[in-house]
Amino acid sequence: MKVVVASDHGGMNIRKEIIGLLEEMGIEHIDLGCECEAGSVDYPDFAFPAAEMVAKGEADKGILICGTGIGMSIAANKVKGIRCALVHDTFSAKATREHNDSNMLAMGERVIGPGLARDIARIWLMAEYEGGRHENRVGKIKTYEAE
Repeated sequence: MKVVVASDHGGMNIRKEIIGLLEEMGIEHIDLGCECEAGSVDYPDFAFPAAEMVAKGEADKGILICGTGIGMSIAANKVKGIRCALVHDTFSAKATREHNDSNMLAMGERVIGPGLARDIARIWLMAEYEGGRHENRVGKIKTYEAE
């Protein structure tokens, strides 16, 4: 598995925590930054390239972090083929993989702490899509997107 990780200025600390987690888990990763200690940056400038990597198959999954996770998730979901879930609890992290086959995860550094962010990411990375009764629903999203 290869995971792309990106953040804006509001998510740099948790991005570093997630990179540490990926290294501990032995998961290959690509860090798109930001290293923006001097000031703010625009989250779409980091969300779009990460989402495009996942959509093109250059990465299997992606994790995005900004202040709330909202901007990153909105931007990522504009990229065709992306199902980015904004998650701030472990139940939703597991459910979005199992039921929605999410291929990107967004979190907010100003909403959750680093320990919970690591737990969410670990659970999300390890959970598997169940298919079955969920396949029709995810299929409807794919069909709509293709039109």
